[in-house]
Amino acid sequence: MSSRLYEYLEITDLKDMLKKSGEKYADKIAYKIKKEDGTYKNISHKHVREMINSLGTSLIDMGLKNKKIAVIGENRYEWEIAYLSIVCGTGIVVPLDKSLPENELRTLIERSGVEAIFFSKKYETVLKAIKCEGIGKLKHLISMDLQEHKEGIYSELELIKKGKKLIEKGNNEFINAKIDNTSMSIMLFTSGTTSASKIVALSHKNICSNLMDIASVLDVNCDDIFLSFLPLHHVFECTVGFLFSLYSGAQTVFCDGIRHIVENMKEYKVSVMASVPAIYERIFKIIRKQIEKNGKLNEILEKEEKYKNASMEERKKAFKEIHNMLGGNVKIMISGAASLDREIENKFRLLGLNLVQGYGLTETSPVVAIGNKKYYKVGSIGKTVPSVETRLVNIDKTGMGELIVKGPSIMLEYYENKKATKDAIVDGWFYTGDLARIDEEGYIFICGRKKSVIVLKNGKNIFPEEMENLVNRIEGVEESFIFGNQMSEDKNDIKIFVKVVYNEEIAENVYKVKGEANIYKAINERIKEINASMPKYKAIRGLILTKEPLIKTTTNKIKREKNLEVIEKGLK
Repeated sequence: MSSRLYEYLEITDLKDMLKKSGEKYADKIAYKIKKEDGTYKNISHKHVREMINSLGTSLIDMGLKNKKIAVIGENRYEWEIAYLSIVCGTGIVVPLDKSLPENELRTLIERSGVEAIFFSKKYETVLKAIKCEGIGKLKHLISMDLQEHKEGIYSELELIKKGKKLIEKGNNEFINAKIDNTSMSIMLFTSGTTSASKIVALSHKNICSNLMDIASVLDVNCDDIFLSFLPLHHVFECTVGFLFSLYSGAQTVFCDGIRHIVENMKEYKVSVMASVPAIYERIFKIIRKQIEKNGKLNEILEKEEKYKNASMEERKKAFKEIHNMLGGNVKIMISGAASLDREIENKFRLLGLNLVQGYGLTETSPVVAIGNKKYYKVGSIGKTVPSVETRLVNIDKTGMGELIVKGPSIMLEYYENKKATKDAIVDGWFYTGDLARIDEEGYIFICGRKKSVIVLKNGKNIFPEEMENLVNRIEGVEESFIFGNQMSEDKNDIKIFVKVVYNEEIAENVYKVKGEANIYKAINERIKEINASMPKYKAIRGLILTKEPLIKTTTNKIKREKNLEVIEKGLK
């Protein structure tokens, strides 16, 4: 367990957080929003809190006190205002995945029992249909885009204006609302099929204990600028990006899309971001491409060798040109939600870019452990945050076991699923399903998901994530999926195969070949080189080549069962 390194604001619930941080940072910029004409609109922390109070007052006036209310849409400040206006005195917030197809959205609206939903323009048609069909309890549609109410759809903006007038007339029902910080206030669907996905029930206490833990171990303050990129419905972005930024009195800016991430970092002079490994890999490729274009690759490589034992601050000065590509203001980059390639981690840090790994789950609100200035090792997710305990169970002879977690950030339950809750939480310990090792200094190293481990006939374990990181380094490979294939009559004889998603243009340029058959040969040769560097039992024996992206969650996690189903159909 890590010790607290920085002073932090003590809070009991999110309403308390808004009040205390609002008083402290009232005039600081909370959001910088790019308008259509290219100019910017600044929204202060004081104004944010006024909008939340006004909107919450309107929601209660609509009869939504203690009701379940959903939010769906792209990352934007209106989404965040809606979330807090629900959770800080109105009812229970249900963030929904913006990438859901229509049939799945219908199912989740019905399962969650929401009576109102905030949405962006893209969802208007489908939500009108769902409401008309009488699916679930849905009664009210609230648009983040409309300037005023129309055709049975409320405008978030108009509700804020109405709520402000109600407050002026003395309506303090939302402002004075009492928060029970131990009851369910947030409902989150796990990423699975909608029928199989579980609903995680979180409280204010869960989230706020995590916010205080993060604040006490990360050097973040009111002068920082957060880049919002990962989908807001996901607890990683919601806690570490959105809520932590408001808690810290910092500024949030919104990414224009994956293709613009580097230019947005430069444009807004971003200092803090939380994202997934694929994004950091993309950033690294963009940096390298620019270095090569400038004819400075050898110079940078020589400099890396020269400064490999230097401090992060010295490296930052030495590689100022690269830092300037990202706005020159990067303080910390947090990688989570999937395994980060050690080579990428090392490269960032050699350049003086403070990339650290964090680890958590929806059920843990989410942060369990995180690297920082003091507690850091390459390949590790750092040490557990101050109020959380971790240990390993069912440890094998190599020192690997399942990671279990205890602390105030552990979920209340899987909503209306007693069996799943009982299986997951035993004597207050949450069983993560992740296999890990913990070294003598308390640093945690995640090995892989228990469910995804491939066990060979000789009893050896293969961790797909580890192998995929190696394959993904091959030029022309966009992403890969390692799986066990039963090739012989002996059903226990499993061979390791890989499905590779390739970029045709890059592959043709790099290998000077044309056509899938020749690209297959070129990539297969690189896989043989990987095999030569590993124990024989880990060798990849088969390759499937495709241009079709793998099936993933919105945070870029590979959906292993779904991808395996697709592969098995293709092999039959």
